[in-house]
Amino acid sequence: MTSGIEWELYRAFLGVLREGSLSGAARALGVAQPTVGRHVAALEGALGLVLFTRSQAGLLPTEAAHALRPLAEAMEHTAAALERAASGLRERVDAATGTIRISVSEVVGVEVMPAIVADLARRHPALKIELVLSNRVHDLLQREADIAVRMTAPRQEQLVARRVGAIELGFHAHPDYLARHGTPATLDDLAAHVLIGYDRPTPFLREAAKSLQVFSRDRFALRTDNDAAQLGLIRAGAGIGVCQVPLAARAPALVRVLPDAFGFPLDTWVTMHEDLRASARCRVAFDALVAGLEAYIGAAPVTGR
Repeated sequence: MTSGIEWELYRAFLGVLREGSLSGAARALGVAQPTVGRHVAALEGALGLVLFTRSQAGLLPTEAAHALRPLAEAMEHTAAALERAASGLRERVDAATGTIRISVSEVVGVEVMPAIVADLARRHPALKIELVLSNRVHDLLQREADIAVRMTAPRQEQLVARRVGAIELGFHAHPDYLARHGTPATLDDLAAHVLIGYDRPTPFLREAAKSLQVFSRDRFALRTDNDAAQLGLIRAGAGIGVCQVPLAARAPALVRVLPDAFGFPLDTWVTMHEDLRASARCRVAFDALVAGLEAYIGAAPVTGR
């Protein structure tokens, strides 16, 4: 096997894996299709492995390709982190400049982060901000992101973490829905209502279901695994669902139902790798996230009528 394989070969490999064809990978990478083909062939030759087989549906990855994918993606994250760090080092060490990559959950990313990011960008115009919306926990040790907003306490010793508080979850509905269907007085009353919830359970949802029997898939008339979509359904008056209490206070205001029967605190943390402590761009972004999320968590709740 040839040593010193260039990163560009792995980049082409990942492009074909994600797009399923040479042409799709070429468009995604912004290079010519023959270049992608040469890079994939060169990588196969250097590794002594067949990575793709041709079919009518395009290029199908082999078992070897699937096995190499997480390692290639780790290289990709490291290369991106190197570029972000270098972009900050090109200016003064004490300047908040360069690129910062922030990972946050979907609903917080849509509903809360825009205002925080807009304020950060106004105060530090030389900063370039990448916002990654995903409920998946990005690996900060592998530099998939520089800073992450997490709903669980980080366990790795190499991470710097600040707890900003607990976001409370509760049942909510639009006033129009309650006007049509009435307000439930007990958990048993929810059986007569349209419930909005998940389609596929996660470990967090399984844990929640242990203490709340109504919180199970077969009880939901409207199902989606996208938290922002669930919030949209609640706001549209489609039924009763779980959302963050501070979000419910925002226009259009939602009404919290059964506040004494159900409430779930969601611990919230801002985290980054300890190696980034000295980075001005990371410090200002970290502090902005902490301040913005603390203000959000402190928003006044809307209680039941």
